[in-house]
This record gives sequence, C-alpha cells and structure tokens, in this order.
Amino acid sequence: MRIVFTGGGTGGHIYPGIAVCAELKALSASKGQTCEIFWLGNKSGMDRQIVEKQLVSNGGSVTAFYGIPCGKLRRYFSLKNFADFFRFIAGIIRSFFILLKLKPDCVFSKGGFVSVPPCLASRFLHIPYYTHECDFTPGLATKLNSRGAKNIFVSYSETSSYFPSTLASRCLLTGNPVRPVFYSDSSAKGREFLSLKENSAKPVLLVIGGSLGALQLNSFVLENISWLTERFVVVHQTGGAFYREHPELEKMKSDDYKPYDFIYGEMPSVIQAADVVLTRSGANSLWECAVCSKPMLLIPLCGSGTRGDQVDNAKYFVEKNAALALIGEEANSINIRESLLKFLDSGFRSSLSEGCRKICASGERPASLIAKYIYGQGEV
Repeated sequence: MRIVFTGGGTGGHIYPGIAVCAELKALSASKGQTCEIFWLGNKSGMDRQIVEKQLVSNGGSVTAFYGIPCGKLRRYFSLKNFADFFRFIAGIIRSFFILLKLKPDCVFSKGGFVSVPPCLASRFLHIPYYTHECDFTPGLATKLNSRGAKNIFVSYSETSSYFPSTLASRCLLTGNPVRPVFYSDSSAKGREFLSLKENSAKPVLLVIGGSLGALQLNSFVLENISWLTERFVVVHQTGGAFYREHPELEKMKSDDYKPYDFIYGEMPSVIQAADVVLTRSGANSLWECAVCSKPMLLIPLCGSGTRGDQVDNAKYFVEKNAALALIGEEANSINIRESLLKFLDSGFRSSLSEGCRKICASGERPASLIAKYIYGQGEV
C-alpha cells in the first residue's frame, strides 16, 4: 500500500494526519502488508519541521516529506492574492509530477491551503482521494477539495448539511483523528511529570494557552491566581512568547500553580492527569481532551479574525452535554469563575465526561475506511 498525505499550515491539520498515518501502518502490519506513506506539505512552513520528526528514520510512520509551493486562499481582496496565485499554480504542477512519480493507491487530505494543489493534481491523474474536515463547519479548502473527493470524512454528522446534496451523500462520520497515545491511560506518568501531591483534595485545572499563547486565557489566570489556587491545582501552559514576557512566572511556581511555556511530548499524560480543562475550542485540542473524557470549559476564539469554526465546535459540545462554553463578551472573569465553580462538583464533571465519551464513540476511523478501499475488503 502506498498513500500520499497532504495538509498543513497549522498543527491542527498536521497532528490528526499523523495519527491516521500511525494507524494505517499498524493496520497494514496486522495484515502482513507494507505501507509507504509520503507527505506533501508547505515547503516553507511548519509542515516540514513537524512531519520530518515522524519519518520512519526517526521511528515514525512517514517514508518521506515533499515540500511544494503554497499560496494562501483568501476570501477578501488583497494584492498578495496575485503573487499567491502563481505559487498556487506552481504547487499544482509540483504535486502533479510528485504524484506521477509515486503512483499512490490514494491521497488523503487533512486540509489547509496546501492541500488544494495535490487534490487538484489527483483529479487530473484520476487518483482517488479522501478529504477530512475537523471542524463543525467546512473550511474553504475542504469545500474546494470535496468536489472531486471519493469520500468526505467529517467529525460531526451535522457537518454534511453544509455541503450540496450531491456531495453530502459522500460524507462519512469519522470523528477527528487523535494520536494513539491519547487512547492509553498515562495519567500516573502525568502526575509524576507535574509533581502533583497524592493527598491533594483540589481538582487539577489544566489551562491550555496554546503553542503561541492565548492572551485572554493567560491574562485571566494571572489576574485570578489567588482565587484559582484556593480551589484548584493550576497547570498553566502559557505559550513561549507570553512566558518570556512574564519572568515573574518562574517565581510564582508552587504546589498549586505550575506554569509551563509549552508542553509537547508529555501533553497526553498531562491531559489525562487533569480533572478540568480550560481551553479554546480548536478541533485538535478539543478532540484530544474529549478522547480522554475530560470535562472542559471552552472559550472559543471569535470575532473578525476567525470564520467562527471554534464557536461552532464549542456550541456542539455544549449541546451534547460534553462541555460548558463562554462566547464573546460572556467570557469575562466573573463568568469564568462562576463556571469553574461548577467543576468543583465531581458529579458534574462525570456528566460532562460521559458526554465526551458518547461523542467520541460515533463513526468509523479514517484509517479503517482507507484500508477497506485499498484492500477491497468489507472489514478491516
């Protein structure tokens, strides 16, 4: 089996794709088959940096990474659109020749602007491809890719209603792919990493500020640190820039407040060790927490700088009794504190955890569906 993956621009597009890579390799090995996976990503973005850490030579699942030119798809007028148009065309041509050389069984797109040229090239070469949408409402790249896709994998069943009827029939519910490490319990490792006291009666509150930092969440923690640490053990991922700009964080470290600039390899264990998660509602972190059945308070990014995907994600989880959310002006310090007080009740936390389990139990994983197509079998 030979598959080309494409997608990138953010970790939210790349890490779920890596999860599918790992599962496909495992499925192939269980059948005594070999599986070669090649990744087409932005030659100048974070794609190469992340994916090359997952090369087979580094113990990962990806055989090789190919960089292609990438232009941004903008919904508004900008002079940059003219230059990016030529990058976009160059990306199609580069993808065409890479696919012609590799002759994959199929292509899998995880989204992002960089995925559009490989999907178009696949259509020209009559190579079947699949595309996955992680958010509740489809983004522009998914809308473009879906037109020629064999199937459109969606994280939420309701997402199919945002496509024309001719495309909605191709939608398959899969949930959002999450790395296998999140499915095994490593909470004890997380507690050890965080140096948590065994006899502490306080719930562990994990605040995920993101790799770059979410100023709103970070500011809330610092402004309410005394209130928070009276009630929770606070684990605070601030993001590198915020951590550097606030050297006082080092002095604030205590048994009840544990700040970090960025938690990478230990994040699955840290999430599993947490009792409550305060975070944005980007698809990747949202589903990683949901797979671990963690009750969440969501503060989605909203406003003119976003298409509203985080708001849609948050509303869905609230509707399914899997999280609480504060949106826009609701997300002030008073309301966040009042909402966090509800999480002190273990019964309330358990009800949200059950909601997460129900969401994650639906659908069939993308790796299984791709393997079924390639191996031509009803079951994998």
